[in-house]
Amino acid sequence: MKSFRIEGGHQLKGSIQPQGAKNEALQILCAVLLTSDKITIHNIPNIIDVNKLIRLLGKLGVRIEQLSESTYTFQADQINLEYLESAEFKVDGAGLRGSIMIVGPLLTRFGKGYIPKPGGDKIGRRRLDTHFEGFIKLGAKFRYNKEDYFYGVESDQLQGAYMLLDEASVTGTANIVMAAVLANGTTTIYNAACEPYLQQLCKMLNRMGAKIRGIGSNLLSIEGVDSLGGTEHTMLPDMIEIGSWIGLAAMTKSELTIKNVSWDDLGVIPNVFRKLGITVERKDDDIYIPAHKDGYEVQNYIDGSILTISDAPWPGFTPDLLSIILVVATQARGSVLIHQKMFESRLFFVDKLIDMGAKVILCDPHRASVIGHDFKSQLKATTMTSPDIRAGISLLIAALSAKGTSTIHNIEQIDRGYQNIDTRLKAIGAKIERIES
Repeated sequence: MKSFRIEGGHQLKGSIQPQGAKNEALQILCAVLLTSDKITIHNIPNIIDVNKLIRLLGKLGVRIEQLSESTYTFQADQINLEYLESAEFKVDGAGLRGSIMIVGPLLTRFGKGYIPKPGGDKIGRRRLDTHFEGFIKLGAKFRYNKEDYFYGVESDQLQGAYMLLDEASVTGTANIVMAAVLANGTTTIYNAACEPYLQQLCKMLNRMGAKIRGIGSNLLSIEGVDSLGGTEHTMLPDMIEIGSWIGLAAMTKSELTIKNVSWDDLGVIPNVFRKLGITVERKDDDIYIPAHKDGYEVQNYIDGSILTISDAPWPGFTPDLLSIILVVATQARGSVLIHQKMFESRLFFVDKLIDMGAKVILCDPHRASVIGHDFKSQLKATTMTSPDIRAGISLLIAALSAKGTSTIHNIEQIDRGYQNIDTRLKAIGAKIERIES
């Protein structure tokens, strides 16, 4: 098992370039299955989850060529559907949450899509009902083998339909959209997710010949077409990584510039950090964070009541950044209530912060009250284990701000979502070492 050894308490300085967006990559890569033509994709992040999906596509028969570190071409003109029913696929598919999104493209193009119960972060229940209810409304027949947790959908020809999604699931919306683009007739999806990454997928599909209207709203209309062609696509920068670097700068009182962030796609993220008292300046398409030598003060509501930061579907605040907000709040001047509505296990990492001296009260699986130290009491180094990607990066930020040397085990969880993170942090002055334990 690999670990990080972190010597905390050092100020960082410099600039950092965010990687390509992990959550966008998982959608876009699955979309290459919709055509036999070649697709070129730029700014693909070199992270475990994305690399697993690329390998899975290769085993499925997609011809893959790596042109540079972050640019690949994909051509799905020789798909091996027998792989879907192999024991190897049951292992490969179960090791990655994003593998669920191959089902929609395979179903609509080849008439069948199978998937084992996907893996991913252990952050509570993550239902697949939205995906399969959508496929069923498009006319697919559904089956599920409870013994080996294997899902399947089949259809000779999908038919467009109206559907009101039970939740604005990003992956569910993406999967249904990819299924609908080659269906007969028109599909209408209400309560659709509208995250920038979903918008990116829809724009790419339209360049391939799809007819999708309502992009950016929660009401999508998709007129099915006979076939799709090739295209070229560039990933957005990863907004979760951008938020992570904002939090890192604040916690370590560091002056950092985050380069090429695509400001117009960040939504409320900069303002949520500003509510914690953090200065987030726009300089062209960069974010500049000055060194917060005097700390940062939480902005309460107008009536003086305690600030609550909660997650919500886009354009609300993304749940993937609540762990970062919680850590940053431990050194704020003031108190914050963190309300994680979407996943009931995501706040359970706070016991590690409490071990480091943070004042956090876990009210229940969804809410934590944080009383900031105002840097009058520095977090203390400890040994801990990363439970998931976002908690892992949050604990890493805490360790970089803490007094002493911390060790974080199970860093494969961090590597699943953050590219060469130790090398990039060293470049801005972090004292971090990757070790075998």
